[in-house]
Amino acid sequence: MQINESGHGEYPQLNNTMLTDYYELTMANGYFESGMADDIGYFDMFFRKIPDGGGFAIMAGVEQLVSYMKNLTFTDEDIEFLRGKGEFSEGFLDYLKNFRFECDVWAVPEGTPIFPYEPIVTVRGPIIQTQMLETFLLLTINHQTLIATKTNRIVRAAKGRGVMEFGSRRAQGASAAVLGARAAYIGGAVGTACTIADEIYGIPAMGTMAHSWVQSFDTELEAFERFADLFPNNCVLLIDTYDVLKSGLPNAIKVFKEKNPAKKGIRIDSGDITYLSKKCRQILDEAGLQDCSIVASNSFDEYVIRGIMDEGAQVDSFGVGERLITAESNPVFGGVYKLSAIEKDGKIVPKIKVSENTEKITNPGYKKVYRIFDKDTHKALGDVVTLADDRVPDGEPFEIFDPEFVWKRKIIDNYEIRELQVPIFEHGELVYELPELKDIRDFCHEEIDNLWDEIKRFENPHGYYVDLSKRLWSLKNRLLNEHGKTLEHTEQK
Repeated sequence: MQINESGHGEYPQLNNTMLTDYYELTMANGYFESGMADDIGYFDMFFRKIPDGGGFAIMAGVEQLVSYMKNLTFTDEDIEFLRGKGEFSEGFLDYLKNFRFECDVWAVPEGTPIFPYEPIVTVRGPIIQTQMLETFLLLTINHQTLIATKTNRIVRAAKGRGVMEFGSRRAQGASAAVLGARAAYIGGAVGTACTIADEIYGIPAMGTMAHSWVQSFDTELEAFERFADLFPNNCVLLIDTYDVLKSGLPNAIKVFKEKNPAKKGIRIDSGDITYLSKKCRQILDEAGLQDCSIVASNSFDEYVIRGIMDEGAQVDSFGVGERLITAESNPVFGGVYKLSAIEKDGKIVPKIKVSENTEKITNPGYKKVYRIFDKDTHKALGDVVTLADDRVPDGEPFEIFDPEFVWKRKIIDNYEIRELQVPIFEHGELVYELPELKDIRDFCHEEIDNLWDEIKRFENPHGYYVDLSKRLWSLKNRLLNEHGKTLEHTEQK
């Protein structure tokens, strides 16, 4: 483990500079050989669809993106490897050997609710560099945003009961386990079974016992007694190894009464959780053990948890594994990274991607994104994407346009406005103070509270508005007209 100067943990890893799609490097070589090395490119990361048909996603992964950008360097071994491919010019390889990161980067802070088609990361810099960033930028933001979003759905389904991330053994690789635990904590998990995530990031490591502990003793009672002796401050007994109601619970009660551990709990890992938790709660209370908590673990997701809670399950906390750490129901967060402008001689030339698949049409130009809040309720009314040099009023009546149809324009007033992206790098120098993970988690909770309940529904959530400024709408429509299309006849945001 490594700890940086600000006290943030850094997951030990290889130099990730070469963790890039091969064509990023061949294109970069092409830019260099075409005399475009000093051209400035603007790229936006955004996504098109919220996982699981939800109302919002949660931004995560910025800290790892910062670490990657701070450490970009091509080693002698990297240069020799690329030379051996026989496709790269010596001039370009020399450029890589003396590589210095020079980009400006803006990003939405971690923990912020985010919505489709708005820029969540913007990169400006030499087009060679902005191009090469694509792969790692997408993989780290896509992965952690996906897990944070899924976790928050599960946490909301639990209605105030703690959710523990138990998924390391089902994660798709070591880094997915560690960074997935980090993202889950941002999304609202109270802790993780992943010990190294506690060591690196300070996420509370939690656990009870496995069935193997119970099976390794001659009797279930002996296993419980020994555990209570060893762990009196965290005596949570797994009671379903043989039979929950016939042996597991009676033996647990006997141990609790004889040993009186400071923290008492039982865990149920199989069977009808609703029925068993109700019955266990009744028997525990009758035994005078009202302070004994009930933990449930199994193949849970937000729908299973919501179902058993609606049935009256008496569960105090949940351990959630594979369906959380893999976001099993929707395991891909479809963030993309698209060129939006080229700058030459100080002039920004907007670029647009046009497609027969209208959802793939991009918003052109160098942009900013703002969140608009009702001044009385402080609830988020929607977001607006503008050109960077748009005049954005603060408090004055504000005209914004639906991204699909110009006639769906509206005037808003009595509002407060906040720019969502913050500067991360300026000319390659880090200018952002990374927040502590707990502060990110608290910020996430506060920001979700600012959303209307209708947006938080699992099924058919209310659509959240992401509109365009008049100038951006007009620019997009003009560029589309040049390609024989018009916004009035698309269904794309």
